[in-house]
Amino acid sequence: MVNVIGLGYIGLPTALMLASHGVQVVGTDYNTKLVQTLQAGQTTFSEAGLEALFASALEAGIRFSGEYQSTDVYIVSVPTPYDRDSKKIDPCYVIAAVKQILSVCAEDAVIVIESTVSPGTMDRFVRPLCQGKKVHLVHAPERIIPGNMLYELEHNSRTIGADDPQVGQQVKELYSSFCKGEIVVTDIKTAEMTKVIENTYRAVNIAFANELAKLCHYEGMNVDEIIRICNMHPRVNILSPGPGVGGHCIPVDPWFLVGDYPEHTPLIAKAMTINEEMPDFIYSRICSIMEEHGISDFSKVGLYGLTYKEDVDDVRESPTLQLLQRHPMPFAVYDPMLTETIADNQYTDFTNFLQDTHLVVVMVAHSHLRSVSEAMKDKIIFDTRRALKGMDTYRI
Repeated sequence: MVNVIGLGYIGLPTALMLASHGVQVVGTDYNTKLVQTLQAGQTTFSEAGLEALFASALEAGIRFSGEYQSTDVYIVSVPTPYDRDSKKIDPCYVIAAVKQILSVCAEDAVIVIESTVSPGTMDRFVRPLCQGKKVHLVHAPERIIPGNMLYELEHNSRTIGADDPQVGQQVKELYSSFCKGEIVVTDIKTAEMTKVIENTYRAVNIAFANELAKLCHYEGMNVDEIIRICNMHPRVNILSPGPGVGGHCIPVDPWFLVGDYPEHTPLIAKAMTINEEMPDFIYSRICSIMEEHGISDFSKVGLYGLTYKEDVDDVRESPTLQLLQRHPMPFAVYDPMLTETIADNQYTDFTNFLQDTHLVVVMVAHSHLRSVSEAMKDKIIFDTRRALKGMDTYRI
């Protein structure tokens, strides 16, 4: 039996995928309300295909509990935030989960940490907890993204870091029950580093695009046209700039390297700062557009999109929320993916949102925009995501 610890955006799909492929699974979470919701047969977030997978896992016998189970395999998928001052990883949730596991696990149990951690976290924080207990440690970092979770769970490659290659092969066989991608077995520290580096690579490339957008705006140039032409070169692939970076990985994981190796990571630190400053840049552009059109009332400015990316209900590290936190003006806000109110002046009806605003700032490129673009044609639009094709809009 596998006990999956942490039933959030990563742990729940992983548990469901394992169960639906013939593995006996119990999912555990400290959040009583979440567990009760799952026990009642309801999912806890929106994701394409999740309902069907949930039904399949229930039919296969998956169980949910607030209690850790006595078994021989554990998969830990809990949050790994960072300290915003030191930039170092905060491993408190991983430590708490491992302590609980050690209090109930069988001898020779395999503890798989899926949570993204900084290089050396297993050695510094997890291994000392296991002294005197015969268990096997493994790091198998997740590699999926909201909006395409289930496909990526099945098809993305995986990395298994283990002290004992034989244990690594056993964990590989477990993931092979559903994973069709290549699964590489290596040592733990290499697995830790590769996951953080993957997200750091993406963060640095995003920062280059964002810095280019600022430069082109300063010079009155079209950044999209410049990127389009540059990308015609066979060895150039510049990304598109955006209003900021959100989600659970890219805005967080690279800071782990900066926190642990500050003298070796000046490029990464600068890239992360550039990305974090984008909501401020967007705010300054909003103010300029307002002044240009004689708009003085911020309540007449509507921010479209509160999630961190299109067509998901995940608001973690959302650029829109970052903007609102730093510049608490009475913006109108709307997001078609959200059913709960999470911000001041949040509208639940798009028509009312549109009627009450003069300037609409597209912060997220939800597919919903395609069905309402005609209604927006008479609005002043600042499209930070290049989502409204063929319309006269301000761009980054």
